[in-house]
Amino acid sequence: MKVALFQMTSGVDPASNARALVDAVAQAAQSGAQMLFTPEMSGCVDQDRKRSQAVITTQEKDPVLAAVRDAARAHGIWVHLGSLAVSDPASDMRRNRAFLIDDQGAIRAHYDKIHLFDVDLPGGESWRESNSYVPGDRAVVAQTPLGRLGLTICYDLRFPDLFRALSNARADIIAVPAAFTVPSGEAHWHVLLRARAIESSAFVVATAQTGQHEDGRRTYGHSLVIDPWGTILLDAGDAPGLSFCELPLERIADIRGRIPSLMHRRPIGDVVLS
Repeated sequence: MKVALFQMTSGVDPASNARALVDAVAQAAQSGAQMLFTPEMSGCVDQDRKRSQAVITTQEKDPVLAAVRDAARAHGIWVHLGSLAVSDPASDMRRNRAFLIDDQGAIRAHYDKIHLFDVDLPGGESWRESNSYVPGDRAVVAQTPLGRLGLTICYDLRFPDLFRALSNARADIIAVPAAFTVPSGEAHWHVLLRARAIESSAFVVATAQTGQHEDGRRTYGHSLVIDPWGTILLDAGDAPGLSFCELPLERIADIRGRIPSLMHRRPIGDVVLS
């Protein structure tokens, strides 16, 4: 199975990002990919809450989602839209939401990012996703032409319990769309993704934002495809654009047979302090 990864430097204008995504859908389909994967916040990367509030809308009205659904249908390709910021009708907050779109343009599944990134860094930089976003509360695995696809988003990567839940549900591939910062990406991106693939006995497809964005942030790039043995099949480097990778899906059964760790998991009780 051939997949495409669209590494982006998304800006503050959803219409411009939508055009880039639609072009990527067309190119991926023309190159024979069965599915296209895109990064976290494909529709808009903007730290300015007031400015971004003017373009963020509900899932039903989101123009980027509509454009990608139309393109998927027109070109007959599945798309994992890494995530969009959509407004939450039940509050004045947002959801960081991933979408799985089939080759008819239908939404087969969606996932809301569970783990929100709140931190104060020594240099004075501060991140408070919880000021703007409502966390999700459920893990999601969906059936696709590639197999069972588990959904995560960015900071979720640091929480192995989520990946354990997805692998317990026998996810064959786990998507990790992201917008990693450069320092954390250089330190942790490759090693964490390889670890998650190995312990889940699954492929990991991690499509990333990259470079200098209009809102001033810098992201790490290096979109990766990793097999269940932990072997890196694709590293897209730090340039934006499309990359392609063949997934040898027969590796899943082979590796799960050689190291049957999923079968050997046991529930862990309370920790005994002595």
